[in-house]
Amino acid sequence: MNDGLRHARHLRTLVTIGLGLVLACWPRPPVPPSDVTLQRVLERDFITVHTRNTPFTYYEGRQGPTGFEYELMRRFADRLGVSLNLSDDHHVQSVLDAVRDQGDLGAAALPLDPLAPGLMFSRPILSMQPMVVYRRDLPPPDELDDLLELNIGIAKGTGISRVMHELQQRRPQLSWKEAEDLEIAALLRRVEDGDLDAAVVYAHQFRLNRLFFPEVEDGFDVGQPVTMAWAFASLDGLALVEQANAFLEDLQDSGELDLLVSRYFGHDDYLEYVGARVFIHHVNQRLPRYDELFKQAAREQHFDWKLLAAVGYQESHWDPEATSPTGVRGLMMLTNATAEEVGVANRLDAAQSIEGGARYLRSIEERLPDSIRGDDRLYMALAAYNVGLGHLYDARDIARMRGGNPDHWRDVRDALPLLQESQWHSKTRHGYARGGEPVIYVQNIRRYLEILDYVDRSQQQFHKLNARLPDQADSEIFELVPPMP
Repeated sequence: MNDGLRHARHLRTLVTIGLGLVLACWPRPPVPPSDVTLQRVLERDFITVHTRNTPFTYYEGRQGPTGFEYELMRRFADRLGVSLNLSDDHHVQSVLDAVRDQGDLGAAALPLDPLAPGLMFSRPILSMQPMVVYRRDLPPPDELDDLLELNIGIAKGTGISRVMHELQQRRPQLSWKEAEDLEIAALLRRVEDGDLDAAVVYAHQFRLNRLFFPEVEDGFDVGQPVTMAWAFASLDGLALVEQANAFLEDLQDSGELDLLVSRYFGHDDYLEYVGARVFIHHVNQRLPRYDELFKQAAREQHFDWKLLAAVGYQESHWDPEATSPTGVRGLMMLTNATAEEVGVANRLDAAQSIEGGARYLRSIEERLPDSIRGDDRLYMALAAYNVGLGHLYDARDIARMRGGNPDHWRDVRDALPLLQESQWHSKTRHGYARGGEPVIYVQNIRRYLEILDYVDRSQQQFHKLNARLPDQADSEIFELVPPMP
């Protein structure tokens, strides 16, 4: 299939807002004899949300808590005038169990299931399109029959199992493996490593993770879209559900929901490698405007000025007015909190941004343990500039758990992507992080620095760094769903 057509198709089907059709056939739950949840929430002044630590739902980002559903939860709590209490140590099934047993709200990319016992659901939030992804070295699957000979994996409890059973009605020979507590990153890793030939995931999930798995390719859409909604205990009354429905309806009508969808799922290329020719063009055209500022900041903070320039290019392509979808701004892409910490009054002023970014990188480097030395210390400081010190320390803990040396960048680099996988981030203090990003971030900066050194020395060769994620042993976590008899 033509790449342009495939990309256009996925942009069209990525995350569409599906309200009308689903609402038309969505049965309203019976009114229970009591209606205590909303009153309980207001009296105790907080709402408990059972969720998952994933990029789609909730995680600690560079600016603090973030995630598509976290934004919705936070705004809903604000609407009620209460605090937000998160219980995030869950997979999909345990979210539903916790809602039944403990009440309040479940928000974890939950598939709307009106027949689920003991539960009722909000109005639809998003329509999620299942799609096949496959290992790049295999013949591209284009239709359902192509899946019959493939070793396919899915994550149980996400709604995709229901889609697969519907497909099996059409192709009884179809079989697959499913795992209950498996996040998208671990599933894609098994495809890339050859443990699986293919997987069925949601299109938006793949877009959020595809950069970290270059050997996994998108195939084709399968089945009908699955509707995402929030879950409530059916015995707790309708008042809280009605408040949630009114909130979601207002968010939809105002256009804010579309903006959130675009912000979190509308792009996936901001960390893509920039070609050497384009980079060298910017070295010739843009860098001369700022090289003296980089040199001055480097002298003050005792860095190689080319290193700071490489960081600035990775952050903004040397654009002093750059602004990310999450509000990070300026040539060195400082958050509001970081700018205040390092004394930057105007993040869009190139001189202030470069000086502040250099001070911030130095402050991170000085906070690292003395046992980390040399290039290991520099690379860890760069990784923390991107993902935060808390997540870097978590990766060091994981490196130690795996028998590695937490003071060696090589071992920490291999541990960082594991922060995307629940079996590892559940053991850490700060939880989920898009740990593949700082790995690519440091690799990119090292690459840009290498090219700048080449330009500075008038040399003609440079080397491209590899962004592959480390290997990880597979475990027996899948349950086989066999062909129909």
